[in-house]
Amino acid sequence: MRSLTEQDIRGSFVNCSKGEAKRLAIPRDLDERPWDDLDFLGWRDPGAPDRSYLVTERADRLVGIALRFPASQRGFLHRSMCSVCLTTHPGGGVSLMTARKAGTAGREGNSVGLYMCTDLACSLYVRGKKVPESGTRFEESLTLEEQIARTAGNLAAFVDKLYA
Repeated sequence: MRSLTEQDIRGSFVNCSKGEAKRLAIPRDLDERPWDDLDFLGWRDPGAPDRSYLVTERADRLVGIALRFPASQRGFLHRSMCSVCLTTHPGGGVSLMTARKAGTAGREGNSVGLYMCTDLACSLYVRGKKVPESGTRFEESLTLEEQIARTAGNLAAFVDKLYA
């Protein structure tokens, strides 16, 4: 992913108002992000524990998505798998992220969701740059490039549902 500026990020949101996009908390460490290793930029809102944000590219255009997830966490012995990168995590490492749909459907209250790494670090897990709390990922027969393509495809399918 190419590096993004605060202006790029604020102007990309498709499922919230311009006022909401203007007020949301943008990460302060944009210059330090490992952009070459990211398929999307994802972060949690430090002021609102039930909100996260994601910015990705779709058809050569940035798409920002405001996400919500439940504050309740599962027990440590419970394991869940991310639908995007297929990394398993114990406890609250995976959450059901929901997003209002774009346009009229979203204004009418329609939303879509998927189970995703709560820390939104899918790109780093796939590349082995970050290790899940459990310490490992499943061994796969796919190459790293194929795993990255699958992760990007899973995210693209979710983004497409915002417009359907």
